This record gives sequence, C-alpha cells and structure tokens, in this order.
Amino acid sequence: MTARALMFQGTGSDVGKSVIVAGLCRLASNRGLRVAPFKPQNMSNNAAVCSDGGEIGRAQALQARACRLPLSVHFNPVLLKPQSDKDAQVVVHGRAVEVQPARQYMQKKRMSLLPRVLESFDHLKQQYDLVLIEGAGSAAEVNLREGDIANMGFARAADIPVCIIADIDRGGVIASLAGTHAILGEEDRRLIQSFIINKFRGDPSLFDEGLEFIQNYTGWRSEGVIPWLPVIRKLPQEDAVPLERSLLETNTNDQAMIRIAAPMLPRIANFDDLDPLKLEPGVEVIFVPPGKAIPIDVDAVILLGTKSAIADLRFLREQGWHHEVQSLARAGKTILGICGGYQMLGTELRDPAGYDGQPGMEAGLGLLDVETTMRADKTSRQNHGHHHEAGHQVSGYEIHSGKTTGADTVRPYLTLETGPDGAVAENHRIYGTYLHGLFTSDGFRGYWLKSLRSDFHVDSSADSFMHYEATVDRVLDELASDLEKHLDVDSLLASAC
Repeated sequence: MTARALMFQGTGSDVGKSVIVAGLCRLASNRGLRVAPFKPQNMSNNAAVCSDGGEIGRAQALQARACRLPLSVHFNPVLLKPQSDKDAQVVVHGRAVEVQPARQYMQKKRMSLLPRVLESFDHLKQQYDLVLIEGAGSAAEVNLREGDIANMGFARAADIPVCIIADIDRGGVIASLAGTHAILGEEDRRLIQSFIINKFRGDPSLFDEGLEFIQNYTGWRSEGVIPWLPVIRKLPQEDAVPLERSLLETNTNDQAMIRIAAPMLPRIANFDDLDPLKLEPGVEVIFVPPGKAIPIDVDAVILLGTKSAIADLRFLREQGWHHEVQSLARAGKTILGICGGYQMLGTELRDPAGYDGQPGMEAGLGLLDVETTMRADKTSRQNHGHHHEAGHQVSGYEIHSGKTTGADTVRPYLTLETGPDGAVAENHRIYGTYLHGLFTSDGFRGYWLKSLRSDFHVDSSADSFMHYEATVDRVLDELASDLEKHLDVDSLLASAC
C-alpha cells in the first residue's frame, strides 16, 4: 500500500505554507500516522545537513522534526542556493552538481530534474502513510509554468490534489484566490480542491461573506481561517523574506540585559543560528538592515554565514559596517564569525576559480590572523564536540567550501569529532567557527551569554527557553493544536489521495 498525498500551494511567497505543513505534519504524527514532508524544489540559502552529508532546505528539516523523522535528502530533492542575483548553485539529492544562470535553469535544466523529483516522491510513498507536500512561491506564475516542477507541474505529473493557502494579512486575499483560479489552466485548476485563509486578525465572522464569495467563484471549499498565531515567531524561519519584514516591526527591548547585532547581508545564510538566542529572556537580537549603523551599545556582533563570502564582504564595506565592527572589537566587545562570517574576520579571502561566487580576492577585516581559500571540494556534514577551553558540549553541522589556515588556528574555538575547528584571537574576544547550530546546545549557550555579561542570569528551570530543543517541540505541538481548532483537518486529510 502506498501513501496518500496532499499538496499545499500558495497565492504567493511567505503566505505560511512551510509553517502550516509543519503543523499538519506534527498533527498527523500525533494521530499516529506515519507522515513525511516533501518539497520538490526549494530555493533557499538556509540549508540543513542530513546524516549522509546531503543538504535540504531548513523548512523541510523543521517539517521532518514535526514528523519525528531523521533528515533525508528525499524530503527536498532539488535545492537552489542563490549566490548572485542571476546565478544559483543546484543541489540534487543533497549534492551540489553545478552553478546555473537563472534563465538557463528555468528554460532547460529544471524539467530534466523531474524524474529525480518523482523518484524521491515514489521512495517516500512506499514508506509512509501520508506525504504532505509544499509548493514554492505562487501557484499561478504563468511565466514559469512551462517546465515547472515546484507547483502545478509536479502536481500534474504525480496527480496530486492541491489545497491553496492565501495570506489575508497582506491584503487582497479575495482577488488573489479569484485571480489564481482565473489564471490557471483547466487541467491545473481541476487538481485544486480547497483553500485556507491564513494570518487573519480580528473577528473571523467578519469574513464570512468573503469565504462565501470565494467558494462560489472558484468552486473550491474552505478548509478554515487561521488567525495570526504569535507562536509561529518561536519557530525557525527558512527565508529572508519574513526576516526582512520583521525588521519593519522590530521593537527595541529596553529590558534586555544583552544585545547582539547581526548585519543583514544580501546572501545571508543559516540566520536561524540566532534563533536560540532570540528566545532567551533578557536577550535582544538586532538584525541590522542596509543603510543602518550597528548600534554602539551592543555586547556582541555576530557575522553569519553567506552563500558568497567575497561579494558580501564587499557589501559589508560599502555599508561602512567594517569600520563599526573593527571599532567595537577595539572597544573589547565580542565578535563571532560563523562560516562565511568567520572567513570575513580573517586577513584575506581568495576564490580564484569562483567556487563560492564570482572569482576574485578580497582583504578581510583583519580581526583574526587567518586566511581562506575557496576549493572545489565542499564540506557538508553533521558534527559535534566541545568548546575547546570551557568544555561545554556542542553539536551542529558544517556547510562550506573554504579551507581556513593561519596563526590564530593554533587556538581553536571548538574541538569537534573531525578535529580542531575555528580560531580565537589573542585577546579571546574575537573568534570564528564553521559549526552552524552551536547555540542550540543549552550549556554552551548559557556559558557564552555569561561570557558577555557576568551578571546575566541564566535560568535553567523547566520553563526556561534555555531548553531550546524541548521548546521547539513544544511549539510544534502548540501549532498542531491551533490548526486543529481552526481548520477542518478531517476534511483535509480525507482529500489526500
């Protein structure tokens, strides 16, 4: 017996597809179903690493966690990692295969990958009771429809029923659903059975006439209206779109004892490294957008990973952030670089063959006595170990192309299963590491925060956010419970086939 399947597509990007699928995955798992997530094609620089070293999108990693499953490359068989405005690295079944211009990929490459996508989907169908599938962007992008493997192209190839998700918070939700219906071809339209309204604020009964109009116009049934759920803010975000929007809503936390700043680089990757810090009481994480200065009263600056370290280092200089980081370093503030951020802290970055973007060389910030050369072989693996000096356990993953060497590596930041990692400056306030996810380790995170402010109170009680992994699981259960209240889940699951 093969699994039943249901696909969730959207009227646009950031309408809530990833989170809703994650919540439904946890709900189905809580009901005793063997459920798995699937996304045919994802575009994101926020990647997770499977046990075999393969890469998938962070959203599918969260969904797999909701299903209580280990990560598998079959959950996201095609991952596109943009490294410029026009080019992206193509990752198939977890392995980088080539860099393609967007036009060439859209016109020629992607359709050739449909057999690989269907191979992964068939693999999951043989192992699970239910597969919940997430589309990408808008279901009605007619300019991208020919050769599509992410939305209706996949749904047609696999003959999968579809539920459309629309975001009422951005406005125009009736027109977006009616427009989707009007634009889709008849063969695509016949696969859509229902729709969900997401992010509703206020009294949902005020939208009753809107629901009636949409149902009458499209012939699709409503599966429910999901209110604005604050709990979602506690879950890892995959894309920079919600991160950019959150910058507009940032409220300064005047009660925060510790403030940590992270410059918002154009090709920022794995910014969910900061999620555990964002959930800590008494800690404020400030994403600094282009055109804004890094606040001088922060306790630490974290330079995050990037898909193109040299290009983003040049952007950092254009913003004048290099002067601010160097000034804060001279003032004795803590500076941490993770992956690409670690490479930027050194004296020089070299990429003669263009393995990490356009070929070139750039002087680093000079805060660590190390230099990096990009290489063809890419490190992608899960890893664990301990903080070299304090001994606190850490675990996470590596995704990088560069090899970093230099005098400061004699003082490694971490000792991992695979050997020494990172570097520490002589003043022990500036350091870098290739390990993503180290702040998910509660003991290390508490130690690191205490190193910023000795008077910072680290609460290790059962209700503390210090128990990060337990917090994420608790939030997934809360999300599943909320979806059960506001959606006709039985109808949704019954529509899977």
